Amino acid sequence: MAKNMRGTVTAFSPFDARADAEALRKAMKGLGTDEETVLKILTTRNNAQRQEIASAFKTLFGRDLVDDLKSELTGKFETLMVSLMRPAYIFDAHALKHAIKGAGTNEKVLTEILASRTPEEVQNIKQVYLQEYEANLEDKITGETSGYFQRLLVVLLQANRDPDGSINESLVEQDAQVLFRAGELKWGTDEEKFITILGTRSVSHLRRVFDKYMTISGFQIEETIDRETSGDLEKLLLAVVKCIRSVPAYFAETLYYSMKGAGTDDDTLIRVMVSRSEIDLLDIRQELRKNFAKSLYQMIQKDTSGDYRKALLLLCGGDDD
Repeated sequence: MAKNMRGTVTAFSPFDARADAEALRKAMKGLGTDEETVLKILTTRNNAQRQEIASAFKTLFGRDLVDDLKSELTGKFETLMVSLMRPAYIFDAHALKHAIKGAGTNEKVLTEILASRTPEEVQNIKQVYLQEYEANLEDKITGETSGYFQRLLVVLLQANRDPDGSINESLVEQDAQVLFRAGELKWGTDEEKFITILGTRSVSHLRRVFDKYMTISGFQIEETIDRETSGDLEKLLLAVVKCIRSVPAYFAETLYYSMKGAGTDDDTLIRVMVSRSEIDLLDIRQELRKNFAKSLYQMIQKDTSGDYRKALLLLCGGDDD
């Protein structure tokens, strides 16, 4: 794991799981809750440390930390704190389970998670889903989706994208031509070609394909997808393309639109802030500043309030003036 982590939340030092567990118990015991202590501890420890705190909490007090958080906190602040307590793959598996549960499917969540996670992450999510819910994630998703949207989700769930390696220029040319013929040059669209190429080729190969496509057709691949497809398939194809180009830029855009205009999409805001806080939130902040001339910190400040806002700002890790 020599990956350069660009998260805003890193391991806290000096760390003492027992001391943190005792502070949390004290903050939630008796009448009223000291929310400030809760949010300060949970937003400044990384996930592995939060798991140690939960374990110490149970050892010391015979109580479940997450249950206590749920009974002492309310609203969006509660959702955020409980989300921080879930290990990463359980967090994703839980989000996917809720996206396909009950009436109506939340396609946005399926799109965001499956378009942005690495093949290794997808494999882990599938495994955790099976352990946690005793169900096969692919079966659940195919039961709730249909058409080409379903087919691309299934391709992404296979997590068999080619690994990055040397780039074969003639295959780049060939793929770009195939996409051009399947979209712009065709009456109607051959969606299958888009699904196969965008769902299975390596990231570095696809970046070259997008450049070549622009040369051949005079269009960005996004413009073609926009014209040639619609609905959930279009959104998923666009998300895949954006993540191939840059995962942090994709999440910067996701965060921007979760807070832009009237009302805030808190579910999306919480999901992205929690899931990227230890991975690339610093890069996401930079991309947001670059692409939308906005500071993530200031957007959160303007769009949220109370302890929920305080916790999100701590996760954000600073302003980009």
